[in-house]
Amino acid sequence: METERDIEMWTGWFEDFFAMLASLFVRVEPRLTARAYLKALLGTVERKNSWQIAAYVGHVTPDRVKCLLRTTVWSANGLRDRVRAFVVEYLGDPDAVLVLDETAFLKKGTKSAGVAPQYAGITGQTENCQVAVFLAYATSYGRAFIDFALYLGKSWAGDIARCKEAGVPAERRKAVVTKPELGRRLVERARTAGVPFAWVAADSVYGQDRKLRAGLERHGKGYVMAVPCDETVDAGWMGSMRVDLLVPKLPLVFERRSCGNGAKGERYYDWALAEVAWPSDAGCARPGWQHLLLVRRSIADPTELAYFAVHARPGTTLTALVQVAGLRWSIEDCFETAKSDCGLDQYEVRKWEPWHRHIALAIAAFAFVSISATRTARMSQPHEAAGQPDLDVPAIAWPPLAVHPSLNA
Repeated sequence: METERDIEMWTGWFEDFFAMLASLFVRVEPRLTARAYLKALLGTVERKNSWQIAAYVGHVTPDRVKCLLRTTVWSANGLRDRVRAFVVEYLGDPDAVLVLDETAFLKKGTKSAGVAPQYAGITGQTENCQVAVFLAYATSYGRAFIDFALYLGKSWAGDIARCKEAGVPAERRKAVVTKPELGRRLVERARTAGVPFAWVAADSVYGQDRKLRAGLERHGKGYVMAVPCDETVDAGWMGSMRVDLLVPKLPLVFERRSCGNGAKGERYYDWALAEVAWPSDAGCARPGWQHLLLVRRSIADPTELAYFAVHARPGTTLTALVQVAGLRWSIEDCFETAKSDCGLDQYEVRKWEPWHRHIALAIAAFAFVSISATRTARMSQPHEAAGQPDLDVPAIAWPPLAVHPSLNA
């Protein structure tokens, strides 16, 4: 039950948050519209599209809301950068994990930038949808999105007229930029911006990308990324072979560990480690680092195995690696909350720039509610010793993300 003090506190936090963003909108009118748009994304609007947002903020027509997304001069990239800075300010941790994943936005028609029949993880089958790659920042204190990129598949690349109609920038019109390449760009953008992190976690779409692994190794970053069963690995005297063929030959010792909370409670699996050499453009592991194969085995069905490429410092515990692997699923919680509570997928725009503007505003709203929930939870915890905890002992449980009543008016 929220108190008046809670409401006043969150209201003040929101005003401070928007003050950090306000200068992106040079004129007063779009600045006020952007502020109202964010409050609507955080509010009780049933469907967070232009019409309902306009009605929520008291506009007779959606014209000003549409202009904010379509014609007003402001930078979605600039907003993204300030959201990233905000997230790092409150969650920044040298032991943080960057999590790469993608999500689909189901659509009708053929005009929306990037829309095509393609695999949609939210349904597990091929759908007419847009797909975007996201980068989340995860620590033991909380998590939020810090970057994103829209994927354009084969049906778009090279179709100059179609891309031009959808407002796709010239540099993205000619050739397909793969999802792994988009992922590399997001991670590199975070690194060059000075975002503190120690690990990257991802599924096999990105884990099998040897260029991504090599880049992380060159810059002294660890990773725990899933790889497909046919990924090859160098197993010393046994030579190079597929991981699914190698594992039965190894004297693995499995240990039961939880990789975090799921919808049904703690997610327990059996886990084992083996020393290997992962092929990458960076060559052999550098001094002070090692390559490992992490194997996850289902308790219910021991024949069900998953494989992870690991780059870590010697002495890193199995528990720490399992928790990094488990944080990959945290981005699914982020997607779910950002869609249900912050309107991430509730836009009605088709062109490139309006899509990026809505998504930037939605991840800003999510960052605010996520960090505000974390700040509130921290205030209820006993005073902690100085310094950030490691991943083995989270400081607090990840709080449920809910929209605060103070933002409903």
